[in-house]
Amino acid sequence: MKSFKKFLLIIFCNILLITNLNSKEVPDSFADLVEKLIPSVVNISATRVIETRTQNPFPFQFPPGHPFEDLFKDFDRGGSPQKRKTQSLGSGFIIDKEGIIITNNHVVQSAEGIFVKLTNGKEYEAKVLGTDPTSDIAVIKINTKDNLKAVTFADSDKARVGDWVIAIGNPFGLGGTVTAGIISARNRDISLGKYDDFIQTDAPINQGNSGGPLFNIKGEVVGINSAILSNSGGSVGIGFAIPANFAKNVVKQITEFGEIKRGYIGVRIQEVTKEIADSLGLKSQEGALVSSASAGGPADKAGIEAGDIILEFNNKKVDNMRKLPKIVADTPIGQSVEVKVWRNKKILTKNIIVTRLEETSEYKNENNKQAIPAVVTIKELGIKIRNINNQDVEKRSNLKDKKGVYILEISGDSPLALLPVQQGEIIIAVANAPVSNVKNFEDQFKKELKKNTNSVLLTILDSNNQSKFIGVKIK
Repeated sequence: MKSFKKFLLIIFCNILLITNLNSKEVPDSFADLVEKLIPSVVNISATRVIETRTQNPFPFQFPPGHPFEDLFKDFDRGGSPQKRKTQSLGSGFIIDKEGIIITNNHVVQSAEGIFVKLTNGKEYEAKVLGTDPTSDIAVIKINTKDNLKAVTFADSDKARVGDWVIAIGNPFGLGGTVTAGIISARNRDISLGKYDDFIQTDAPINQGNSGGPLFNIKGEVVGINSAILSNSGGSVGIGFAIPANFAKNVVKQITEFGEIKRGYIGVRIQEVTKEIADSLGLKSQEGALVSSASAGGPADKAGIEAGDIILEFNNKKVDNMRKLPKIVADTPIGQSVEVKVWRNKKILTKNIIVTRLEETSEYKNENNKQAIPAVVTIKELGIKIRNINNQDVEKRSNLKDKKGVYILEISGDSPLALLPVQQGEIIIAVANAPVSNVKNFEDQFKKELKKNTNSVLLTILDSNNQSKFIGVKIK
C-alpha cells in the first residue's frame, strides 16, 4: 500500500512539474504583452498616381477600307490615358524614439505622400530615409514631440519552429489588429528574391499587415510581415516574415549610409544534388557548387575554380546553395575571409577579399537589363522624366539610339497638360540644343531659366518617332 501511495505521489509531482513548465511557455492570455506592444505599431497609408485608359465604347473593328475606319481608329486604341490617385494601406513599427519606423518597401514604393497614424489617433507625414527593394525593407521617419515607444529586434536565429508569435498590424485598414500563431517553418524560399529566407507562420496575416511586426512572446520583433500565400487575397494560415537578423543589417546600413552595401565574390553557383555529391566524393548533400568564377573577380583571384564546392564561408557553414548569397551579402566590404572548398576529394582553404556588389561590372550589366531608371521631376514643367533604356528602343522600331529623355508623367497642372504632348513621348532637344540624357536635359533647361525667359522650345518625338516643336510657358 505504501508503494502504491509513493507511486501516486510521484505521478502527482510529475503532473505539477509538467503543468508548471507549460505555464511558463504559454501564458493564459497575451493581453498584458499586447497592451505594451500596440503603441509601437503604426498604420501607414501611401498615395500614388496611376494611369488608366477609358474603355473602348465600340467593341468591334471596322473592316479595312470601311469609310468609318479612320474616324473611329482612336477608339480602338483604348482611349486616352486618365490619371487618378489611389491609396494603399500597410503597417510599420517604431524602432527609435526619434520617429524612425520600419515597413516594407512595397508599402511606400513610388508614393507621392506617406502618412503614419499612431495609436493615439495622431497622423504625421513621413519622409523616406532609404529603401531596399531587394529585401523589401524601407525605413521612414516622422517628426513629432510625442513620447514614442520603440521596440527591439530579437535574435531570429534562435527562433524555433513551434514558437508562439503575435502579429499586430493594419489589415484592410482595421488598425491595431492582433493575431497569434506559431512559427510553422524557417528558411522558406518563395522565389521573391535572391535572398529569400522567410519565417513562415500560421498567425493570420492579411492585406494591410505588410510591414508590420511579428513578435515573439518576449515582445521582441522576430520578423517583418511581408507576404501571404493565398488564392483569395485573405489569410489561409500561410504567411511569411523577413527574419529580424537579416532586417537588422539592412536597417543599420540605411540609417547609417542611406543605402545598402552588399558583399560580392564573383561566382555563379548551383545546387549540389545527390548525384553530384556522389560523383565528387562528398559524403553529404551540402554546400554550393561553383559553376563559374568571374575572370578577375574576388573568387578568381583567390583561386576558386569551377567545380569547387564551397562548404564554409567566413566560419559559417554553407548548408545549401541558397545560403551562400545571403552570407556573402552580409559580409563587410573589404574584409578578407576564409573559405573552405571541396576539390579533388579534399578540403582546401582559400582567402577571399570581399568587394561591393554595386562596384562590379557583372552586377551593372545584369542590373541594366531590368533596372528602372532614376526618375527626375522637373517642377517648372510639371513632368517626370527618365533616361531612355533598351526597352524603349525595342518598342520603337524606328528609334535610332537612346538619346533624349522619356516623359514618364505629366501632372494635371503642368503647362504641357493642355498641349499636344503625351506620356511616353521623348524630348530630344531644349531650345534647339540636342539632349542625350536626364543630366544633359537638366543642364540645358537651367541655361534657359537663367535667361529669364517666359517660355521654352522643346523638340519632341511622338509615338511614331515623328518630331514636333512645342513652345511651353514655364510655370
